[in-house]
Amino acid sequence: MRVAYNEQMNELADLLGEMASLAGSAMDKATQSLLQADLVLAEQVISEHDKITELSTVCEEKAFSLLALQAPVATDLRSVVSGIQIVADIDRMGALALHVAKITRRRHPNHALPEEVNGYFAEMGRIAVQLGASAREVLETRDPERAAKLREEDEAMDDLHRHLFTVLMDREWQHGVAAAVDVTLLGRFYERFADHAVEVGRRVIFLVTGELPVELGNTAKVPGA
Repeated sequence: MRVAYNEQMNELADLLGEMASLAGSAMDKATQSLLQADLVLAEQVISEHDKITELSTVCEEKAFSLLALQAPVATDLRSVVSGIQIVADIDRMGALALHVAKITRRRHPNHALPEEVNGYFAEMGRIAVQLGASAREVLETRDPERAAKLREEDEAMDDLHRHLFTVLMDREWQHGVAAAVDVTLLGRFYERFADHAVEVGRRVIFLVTGELPVELGNTAKVPGA
């Protein structure tokens, strides 16, 4: 019975890692489609999103099956419950990449972004993809110290998001309301993608230690570290 449980938990962990990888790849492609007004790439992100949705369903079914049939307690219960929560976070990351691609498609053949903010989104995309890779890493290693560092990586995204608003509020903005709305929405998509990656790290910390990290300003401290 225990061997079967461990095998199922390992399968769930592998699927979660695969989901994180797909979400990061989707945001990478979505960013390139956004910066280059590349309809082919945007359509690829949109069509491939079904794979993330399918994996999400499989992960949830496996987790609920473990709850129903194995009746886990203590650490095992934390693993299953955390897995269910992580599925939701990664599924949302994939959905946010999808939203970016859809804006690219909606504005094609025009660019959705004014040229002056391209640099912001190139960097936000880089950070988002990095956080997606980091989320997969902590899912594979279950290293709480590495998981806590996702919060630090997210600070750069938060800074860029704040600076983006200074550009939008500048009196020199000459790109109209539609472009301002697109930039606002896109900035939010990237910022939330990063937040969900950080949340994956928090849930891994809880899974391993039994405690959520203590928030100190914009940083997170691993209990006992």
